Amino acid sequence: MDLRRKLPPKPPSSTTTKQPSHRSHSPTPIPKASDALPLPLYLTNTFFFTLFFSVAYYLLHRWRDKIRSGTPLHVVTLTELSAIVLLIASFIYLLGFFGIDFVQSFISRENEQLNNDDHNVISTNNVLSDRRLVYDYDGFDNDDDVIVKSVVSGEVNSYSLEASLGDCYRAAKIRRRAVERIVGREVLGLGFEGFDYESILGQCCEMPIGYVQVPVGVAGPLLLNGGEFMVPMATTEGCLVASTNRGCKAICLSGGATAILLKDGMTRAPVVRFATAERASQLKFYLEDGVNFDTLSVVFNKSSRFARLQNIQCSIAGKNLYIRFTCSTGDAMGMNMVSKGVQNVLDFLQNDFPDMDVIGISGNFCSDKKPAAVNWIEGRGKSVVCEAVITEEVVRKVLKTTVPALVELNMLKNLTGSAIAGSLGGFNAHAANIVSAVFIATGQDPAQNIESSHCITMMEAVNNGKDLHVSVTMPSIEVGTVGGGTQLASQSACLNLLGVKGACIESPGSNAQLLARIVAGSVLAGELSLMSAISAGQLVKSHMKYNRSSRDMSAIASKV
Repeated sequence: MDLRRKLPPKPPSSTTTKQPSHRSHSPTPIPKASDALPLPLYLTNTFFFTLFFSVAYYLLHRWRDKIRSGTPLHVVTLTELSAIVLLIASFIYLLGFFGIDFVQSFISRENEQLNNDDHNVISTNNVLSDRRLVYDYDGFDNDDDVIVKSVVSGEVNSYSLEASLGDCYRAAKIRRRAVERIVGREVLGLGFEGFDYESILGQCCEMPIGYVQVPVGVAGPLLLNGGEFMVPMATTEGCLVASTNRGCKAICLSGGATAILLKDGMTRAPVVRFATAERASQLKFYLEDGVNFDTLSVVFNKSSRFARLQNIQCSIAGKNLYIRFTCSTGDAMGMNMVSKGVQNVLDFLQNDFPDMDVIGISGNFCSDKKPAAVNWIEGRGKSVVCEAVITEEVVRKVLKTTVPALVELNMLKNLTGSAIAGSLGGFNAHAANIVSAVFIATGQDPAQNIESSHCITMMEAVNNGKDLHVSVTMPSIEVGTVGGGTQLASQSACLNLLGVKGACIESPGSNAQLLARIVAGSVLAGELSLMSAISAGQLVKSHMKYNRSSRDMSAIASKV
């Protein structure tokens, strides 16, 4: 169904004047309960009134006599039982007659009033798809309402609205209204206005109906490698930004932190299958032979001017071969880039290994968006170590604890406790908290927080036991400053705040590498502050202060 041919294009919002509706709504008379009575109204009412009060009088006298004589009230005769039935029957009639008529007359007056104002009509039809919503969007007109009905009925596919209408904002508005009619519930609190829906088309999100608001705070300045950074953190967890900010202060007062990039390479690992394990082993030997690496690099690097093949690692399971490619990806996080390079190599290998069956471009030996020892040991994305020496005075005055207490807690909690739990890459206090907050603020893939939060936190006393050496080692921080969510206005602004927006022309990859260092430095600050709070017994107190709302949310919800 081509909506552009069926309906005229929507005029620009700047010239659109919302006109009042002149559609007439003639109210349909609502039948009353009394309409179904077979006898004249006054005779029926007189009969049931008399019956009700006579039976009630009789039962009250019987119960009074029983109380005087000591007879249990629940012991009833057949006559009393009949009287009770008649009392209930007459009561039901009187309730139905007067109660329903009263309510229906109330509804009738309300419907007549609502029909006079077209913008306040609420349909009482039980079919949810025809349900009218109380509120309206600016610019929602009759043409849009026709499309909404087509989407609800299935005549028009919701996913095709952008292509059919050529207007992403209008498509999102229509889809939102259709979803509300289908489910019969409103999404008033979900943000809609003020968002560029064109910017996400074909890149970030399909079938949008709005956006979720996440507050962004800043921690800092973080003094790292001689530079100062105000770190944006998008989170709904109270106390997180405040705690990280305290860690930044402690680092700054102690002379700053140092972050070193150890490795930079994104991975992708397809799985291929042969008829025999011997044949799979032949390909393994071929790929690991240094003589063939240059040829494979040329094939791989054709996929992008930034992609550069670094390493090929193979692992065999029976007649299945898992091939882990590692390559640099410039300032992009690089998943798409490395996947294209891998596809080039697989196509090339088919010439010498025509019996190779490619099962999947990803065989989970990569490993993406899941905890894996291969990432913890070999690394994925950016591998960073960050360290700082915190003076005894700062530990005491800012962090409110002592060096020996922090060293002992780190050993028993982050190292021993995590080992007892069988943790994989989780030898830290809360690295994922900081990584997730920075990822969301800067447009990274939140799901990659899983491997990006792999971290081991180390603490030890130095300078004759007076000062604290603290470090975090993070082998798989997966970040980029171009592509994906980094292009969105809010996320782009956060990257600009850090000075790493977009690609670095002079030195491709430098912005993404600096972002990885900032992430590690922020984690260092967060670890330092949380461990100090636990050591000083302040964790519960601080969360009660900063992570509990005293606002009456029920009252707020009633105003929405």
